[in-house]
Amino acid sequence: MNWVLIWTPLLLVGSNILMTFAWYGHLKQPSWPLWLAILASWGIAFFEYCLAVPANRIGYGTFTGQQLKIMQEVITLSVFAAFSVWFLGEPLRWTYFAAMACLLGAVFFIFLPAE
Repeated sequence: MNWVLIWTPLLLVGSNILMTFAWYGHLKQPSWPLWLAILASWGIAFFEYCLAVPANRIGYGTFTGQQLKIMQEVITLSVFAAFSVWFLGEPLRWTYFAAMACLLGAVFFIFLPAE
């Protein structure tokens, strides 16, 4: 079994969960001063990098740089969809699903053989 095919997306999912909280988690704390929101976000982002960097280093070679980026974007949108519903209480609109369909098209094209 090629563990790169498992570890790369798992690490990217973990890093995207952390980054989503770093970027958007403070929105539920509007009373925080801006400096505290920034400091908390940076603290979370450190751990996000501790997952994202290994994910890309492990995955590169099995995946191209472009494939890693498209994979990361699809994971980001999927993680944010769950986050926005669960944490922010926002409904998903049809436009979100249209955007996801476009990204899935990008996945299809980026993983086609080059020749």
